Amino acid sequence: MNPTYLYSLISMGGIAAFLAAGLGFASEHFKVEQDPRVGKVEDALPGANCGACGYAGCEAFAEAVVNGEAPVGGCPVGGDKVASDIADIMGADAGSSDKVVAELLCGGGIKETTKSGKYQGIETCKAAHSVNGGEKECQYSCLGFGDCEVVCPFDAIEMSENGLPQINYDKCTGCGKCVEECPRNVLMLAPLSGQTHIRCSSHNTGKIVRKTCEVGCIGCSLCAKVCPVDAIEMKDNLAVIDYEKCVNCGKCAEKCPTGTIEFQGRWIEKVEINDKCVGCTLCAKACPVDCIDGEVKKLHEIDQERCIQCGLCYEACNVDAVDIFYKDEN
Repeated sequence: MNPTYLYSLISMGGIAAFLAAGLGFASEHFKVEQDPRVGKVEDALPGANCGACGYAGCEAFAEAVVNGEAPVGGCPVGGDKVASDIADIMGADAGSSDKVVAELLCGGGIKETTKSGKYQGIETCKAAHSVNGGEKECQYSCLGFGDCEVVCPFDAIEMSENGLPQINYDKCTGCGKCVEECPRNVLMLAPLSGQTHIRCSSHNTGKIVRKTCEVGCIGCSLCAKVCPVDAIEMKDNLAVIDYEKCVNCGKCAEKCPTGTIEFQGRWIEKVEINDKCVGCTLCAKACPVDCIDGEVKKLHEIDQERCIQCGLCYEACNVDAVDIFYKDEN
């Protein structure tokens, strides 16, 4: 072998060995120890890596939790169970959170809407929206091609025969991928406890809405006027609900002339306080319209004329002193 080649091989091998030894020394003496809780928190997470928590993935979220940069209940996919598990790992209080799910802001399916023509092209919502807006006359309506169904990682969305997405609340994790995917912005995240939803996103005038959709919001503002807690306001011809204020009394849905507002709860006909009342005042404190009167440790009474039948007093009472009578029971 040529001596030059031999010397080159020996020198290169020596350099490689030296560098390897140096890297081994550096990795051993300068390594950054990872908090073992990071792995435990990551193992407690669902592993969806959906980014709904605001971080790049489950590992990034776990590191943020351990570093005190994210709350233990910051994973909307895992819900209270995962939050409780992470709280045990971190030695913190999980608290409780209201699960959020996807809600549809459109009730105008194939049957309820006026057609503007026949769409011929790539059958995706994004394609139809970018070309001519699909087949529906209303430019705020759901396009119905199911981009949201395709992108949902939990199979929580299924397109109905009427061309509208149906959301399975049991499967929905509130990751928000369908919301991001929808080119018409007719999907939003809302609390699961919310039972009142405005199924429209049109900002057209009532005259135009009547021509394009049977169930669209016509901007009459009757819902806002009848709401006893000011949870609905009109924004550019459209009724918008504030879920934090809404008490799910259903008054707005009863008043809506077009059926735009859907109430998913049970209609309450009457609420009464019985003799089990111990006068703790919890019901009075929970009442959003101050219709419950009574002194401490004495029987309370409900002013039936002012009562809005929301049932919050029933939920607050812990001695079964509140009776609710539902309309469907008669």
